[in-house]
Amino acid sequence: MTAAPHVLVVDDERFFREGIRDALAAAGISSVTAAGGVEALDLASDPNVGAVVLDLVLPAMDGLEVLRRLRDRQPSLPVIVLSAYADQERVLEALRLGAFDYLAKPLHDEELALAVRRAFDRHAVEQGLSRLCARIAALDRSLTDLAELSAADIDEEGRQAVLPARAAAAAAEVLEAGKTSLLLVSDDGAHLRVAAATGRKQAIDEFDLVPLGTGAAGIAVARSEAIVVNDVGADPRFADRAVAGRYESGAFAVAPVASAGRTVGALCATDRPGGRSFDEADVALLRTLARELGHALAVRPEGGSESPGPTDAQLAEIARRICDATATQIDPPRLLGAALAPVAAALAAAPVSLYLHDAASGELAREAECDGGRRSDRARIARGRGLTGTVLETGCPVAAASPSLDARFDPAVDTPEDGVSGPLLCLPIVLRGKTLGVARAFPADPACCSAHVAEVLAAALSAAVRAALLSRSLVEAIEEVASVRRESRAS
Repeated sequence: MTAAPHVLVVDDERFFREGIRDALAAAGISSVTAAGGVEALDLASDPNVGAVVLDLVLPAMDGLEVLRRLRDRQPSLPVIVLSAYADQERVLEALRLGAFDYLAKPLHDEELALAVRRAFDRHAVEQGLSRLCARIAALDRSLTDLAELSAADIDEEGRQAVLPARAAAAAAEVLEAGKTSLLLVSDDGAHLRVAAATGRKQAIDEFDLVPLGTGAAGIAVARSEAIVVNDVGADPRFADRAVAGRYESGAFAVAPVASAGRTVGALCATDRPGGRSFDEADVALLRTLARELGHALAVRPEGGSESPGPTDAQLAEIARRICDATATQIDPPRLLGAALAPVAAALAAAPVSLYLHDAASGELAREAECDGGRRSDRARIARGRGLTGTVLETGCPVAAASPSLDARFDPAVDTPEDGVSGPLLCLPIVLRGKTLGVARAFPADPACCSAHVAEVLAAALSAAVRAALLSRSLVEAIEEVASVRRESRAS
């Protein structure tokens, strides 16, 4: 499993350095220490350092200079600066340079542990967003590669021979997986054969056939649904896999590959670095890759045309822009608004809005909106009604070109403020397996309302909301600490 993050404590005074180390240890937080700036910069290069506690007064290399260099080298690494009450100018300069927080000496153990845990959370989210952006960029390259190969002027036999290896390699890069494989339905229609694999020692023809309906890939193909398991030893369906000892990780993800209207195989990934598990975003990326592979595998007739709506490459670009918004915005309302803007622009949708559950009223409260100056969405929505309520309760998206034809449609809920019905995308906002709210878009083109579009956008917007909620909690915690400090000084 991935190693727990630890703190780098930088203070030239041994008494404070060891006191901080011991206080963190009592709170269950491990740390390493440095007495000066040069040593600190060297230790900070360890990828397991999740936060730095830095005294601003250091000999030789000043604490502010250490902060500047850390920000240049590792901008996502949160730095908590230490100072005396008399050093307010130095503290302000540190905050201008990007310090995550500051604590005044003498330190309070509980306040120190709280600040470090907040810093860990912030670092984990920023690392996750950075990885997601990189994987979306890799997905974009892979989708382009598969599309170009599909359209290339080569014979069908040659295309079918090259595509599987390209797809398995793309899955390895996009999901950061040590082992991937593509299994296709065999000629007898009752088994799956391994058509391509990465990270394996044996040749393709040495793999056993997999009966349909057995094993992860066989179940995914038989049911035409994705499977994600993060502890294979606890899942009775795959007990044989756990015993076999062929895998370093107990986590894996499988997505069915559909071509010409039928499921023809499965794309599988496992063994991520550090035994990391798979989440909703990973499954969405794998499904997107599997869907483009299915298009590429299909034999297209002369003069055929692509189905309307956004292509996988266009969807990947929308998701990338949403990730960019979460990386460049700090203020939660601006972050959410910036995340909705790419959806509105790419789908020509108005309005595009985001709602979160309001515990006080039990309703859905609008948190952000992008209306393009055309029309606005409802400020609040009653929970449990219409298609919107269905998405909140089930955690499954709704993509309806004509929502009014659905028996669950409620015009008082499933339309914007003007009450005019039209194509609707309603997406669950999921955090740690719980549906916290919904995002809604009303695109001009009904072709944009597909399950695939909904799936990709739901994953990207859920990541944006996750970042916004963390930012909000950090701001509230900092304000609470500041209030306690003011009260303490006044008394």
